[in-house]
Amino acid sequence: MKLIKPLFIFLAFSIICMNLYAQEQEVEDLQEDLAKELANPLANLITVPIQNNLNINQGFDNDKNVNVLNFQPIIPFANGKFITRTIIPVVSIPSDLFPSSPSSSGVGDVVLTGFFVPKSKGLMWGFGPVLEFPTGGSTRGSEKWSAGPSLVALTQKGDWTLGAVWNHTWSFAGESERADVNRMLLNIFLVKQLGGGWYLNSVPIITANWEASKGNQWTVPVGLGAGRLLMLGGKFPLNVQTGLYNNVVRPDYGAEWQWRFQVQFILPKSMFGF
Repeated sequence: MKLIKPLFIFLAFSIICMNLYAQEQEVEDLQEDLAKELANPLANLITVPIQNNLNINQGFDNDKNVNVLNFQPIIPFANGKFITRTIIPVVSIPSDLFPSSPSSSGVGDVVLTGFFVPKSKGLMWGFGPVLEFPTGGSTRGSEKWSAGPSLVALTQKGDWTLGAVWNHTWSFAGESERADVNRMLLNIFLVKQLGGGWYLNSVPIITANWEASKGNQWTVPVGLGAGRLLMLGGKFPLNVQTGLYNNVVRPDYGAEWQWRFQVQFILPKSMFGF
């Protein structure tokens, strides 16, 4: 009888430890699965990335910093067959970025992209329209309505994700005295999962402004980043990442460096009635 009580305590303790280990392993598995899904812009997830881009050493004196804070809600419809991505930038421009130019802060031009996602094996892809709204006014935007096509393609093998998002926009309406819009954007993404929700990535955003003068059309950044998918309280996922990029090709007044920091909230679909 004297051995029964210690044996019972030992068994109960062992069961509790096994349950805690199983729960911890389940959380780690979920972390890794979600981290891999978030590397895919076509994932059937409702997320809200908040991305801050500090553009360093910009302007005619090459000594100004321009900050762009992007709110980027991503919402899938029809069980992921159509995905919308909206970019709402909040721009902070210092004074004298160009000779005698005033400082300005506020919303820039809003960009809305929709992707139709066909069924596919191996290579995942989507296509659709991109529309830019002239919400930035004369100091933070183009004052032009612009639109064009957008395409995304990617592949995921093991711990690797490789893909790109491309779009091209042309202006079709707006302030007649402002320059026309004729721009290309290519966002390449390479992600390596490290386990435990950790990952390394390189996500440069290459742009070309075909209305600019020769030698001032391209911006080509090169850099690296890292991040982790956290499980707050073991239940609430939060993706955090940062990266530093050097613009090896840039316009005369373009930024030399860009420091990017992003937090990404993953929301339950029940919040939207899905």
